Amino acid sequence: MRNIHFIINPKAGSGNNFLEKEFLRSYFKETEYLLYVKYSKYKKQAISLTKDSIKEGAQTIVACGGDGTINEVASCLVGTNIMLGIIPIGSGNGLASNLMIPHVIEKAIEVIKRNEIVTIDVGRINEQYFFSNTGMGFDANVIKNYEALQKRTILGYLKASLRSFKEYKRERDVRIIIDGGHTISNPFLVFISNSNELGFKISLTPKASLMDGQLDVIIVPELSRIKMLLFGVLMLTRRYHWLKEVKTYQTKTLQINRKGRPFLESQIDGEFHKVEDTNIHISVLEKSLGILAPKNVEPQL
Repeated sequence: MRNIHFIINPKAGSGNNFLEKEFLRSYFKETEYLLYVKYSKYKKQAISLTKDSIKEGAQTIVACGGDGTINEVASCLVGTNIMLGIIPIGSGNGLASNLMIPHVIEKAIEVIKRNEIVTIDVGRINEQYFFSNTGMGFDANVIKNYEALQKRTILGYLKASLRSFKEYKRERDVRIIIDGGHTISNPFLVFISNSNELGFKISLTPKASLMDGQLDVIIVPELSRIKMLLFGVLMLTRRYHWLKEVKTYQTKTLQINRKGRPFLESQIDGEFHKVEDTNIHISVLEKSLGILAPKNVEPQL
């Protein structure tokens, strides 16, 4: 029998996501599956629930939520033989879209039942993992404002972006080093991506791959206010490369050194974080997480 655990964030997306065990049991028969259903009640609780499931012998652990919930569950599974399943019930659902996992619950369940496995790369920022992307500067400020909103929608994301534009203050004493060589200081935005979508079908890295052993990096230097607005428009239309100041890289390692402020504002898989380390090392762990997803999962956006 297959031991399968569901960890559900009922507040993900629009909220009220109480997938009942009776509903799931209609798909996962008692003669074939040991079925456990757990609900996270607060941020980071999915981590402890996942660790308990590992001790309980789970062979598959299904994260039911958005990219933040997936990050909490998947972070416990990196380098193990336990498979990650995904039922995307968050707002953006960037990783699920990249993996071609349907947003319709019943269809996502069918993907889990087929038990097809793809193995993906994982990003690491010091001792934390990211699966879709991480970012500093303007990107992090947008996520901070987005989290403060009551409703997580594409309109909310745009409102958060406008608010971040109005209150933007440049970072000081921040230095980025690419592959131990090229150096950039005090950028407007640093975006490091493992996948090809942020969520809401928005992409800064449409050619990024979860399986190429590389991180796709976008660095935008300090810009005038007019060019900041122009970058925002070009980003939404996937033409940010028209702005000559924007630099793109593929790399396996990235170093960020900072001074001054007690922490650096960042976002990790769409969740706001304060990074207190003065030296931040970002790297990629090749093919270190197994996920239940359709084969040939990486269409170009």
